[in-house]
Amino acid sequence: MQLRYGFRLYPNGPQCAALARAFGCARVVFNDALGVREDARTAGLPFVTLGDLSKRLTASKKTPERAWLGEVSSVILQQSLRDLDAAYRNFFDGLKGKRPKTGPPRFKSKRDNRQAIRFTGNAGWKITHGGKLRLPKVGDVPVKWSRSLPSIPTTVSVIRDSAGRYFASFVVETGSEEVLPPVTPEIGVDLGLGHFAVLSDGTKVGNPRFLRRAEKQLTKAQRALSRKERGSANRTKARLKVARAHARVADARREFHHQLSTKLIRENQAIAVEDLTVKGLARTRLAKSVHDAGWSQFVTMLEYKASRYGRTFIRIGRFEPTSQLCSVCGVQDGPKPLHVREWTCKECGALLDRDINAAVNVAKAAGLAVSACGARVRPGPVPAQRDEAGTRPKPRPTTARQTGIAHLQVSEDLKPRPA
Repeated sequence: MQLRYGFRLYPNGPQCAALARAFGCARVVFNDALGVREDARTAGLPFVTLGDLSKRLTASKKTPERAWLGEVSSVILQQSLRDLDAAYRNFFDGLKGKRPKTGPPRFKSKRDNRQAIRFTGNAGWKITHGGKLRLPKVGDVPVKWSRSLPSIPTTVSVIRDSAGRYFASFVVETGSEEVLPPVTPEIGVDLGLGHFAVLSDGTKVGNPRFLRRAEKQLTKAQRALSRKERGSANRTKARLKVARAHARVADARREFHHQLSTKLIRENQAIAVEDLTVKGLARTRLAKSVHDAGWSQFVTMLEYKASRYGRTFIRIGRFEPTSQLCSVCGVQDGPKPLHVREWTCKECGALLDRDINAAVNVAKAAGLAVSACGARVRPGPVPAQRDEAGTRPKPRPTTARQTGIAHLQVSEDLKPRPA
């Protein structure tokens, strides 16, 4: 399968200027080609093919108005035409029902938050012996290598985000050598807002709420931006502060999703999740909390990591009544309001936790071999040690490492000591 590996780039001043020229040239070529096709559609002429667009590009580089297109690599200009062709193909496939519907291609602006160019293998880029990325007509750009590439990359995309950061995204091919050895556990995962994830074995993973924790800082930065005069240099600096604050929140959320998804994939042979209606939930009063959780990004990570490491990933239907069924006897007790977190089954009398019970039902709906023992809220009484009886644990300060993924620890049953 194909994977993308992203690394941070640190270009110097001349290299930033060269990349800015490359972004601008690729954007102009994309807009010119889109304008040609739109003019042909308006005039009722046949659809302009990719070959015709390539010939027009070659001819336009010889004119005085577009002579500056020769200052950048010709590969990124051809890739810009291919990107436009792919956008049209996705649009037409969406109209035919072959894929989810997408809007028609739109013109790009230099004020877009994200600018990107792509170099293929015939562009002459390479990774030097010193660990730098050599780009044609740009130079050797320093790279922050956080990990090694599993294979030789085929293409590299250079991206500049809204915070002014530069990234290199490599496309690599991976084979079956990364398949993990089989394990026994199979779990169902119930995603929520009180707890980010609840597993069918009774484990609860807290919701870090990265956006909520950064709201005060974001509000302060946004208020400072609103006071700056439009078009001034101070407004540009304030805008970058806001963008960097949002980027830190997004990076922290993505790191949390990567750590948790990797942990679940490594420790379980099969994982089942519910197909949530995120778009529908984002229209309610819980919209900010739903977007802060990032369920779609997490489920996507689980899916591709399961395919990569040889695990089983199952989505169950969104209309499955996981919160209405008793995981012990299977009786459907009807819908319950959100404030009901515990309920007692009228048929078997089992005391059930709403989230754990839903996670067990998710696993059962997917056909996984799980037990409903984790659905009980209150386990049986456990005798305490005589030395500990009547005492309270010493309070410990909460550290930053304790927010996020809870460490799963299994303790031995406490047994009374002989007198």
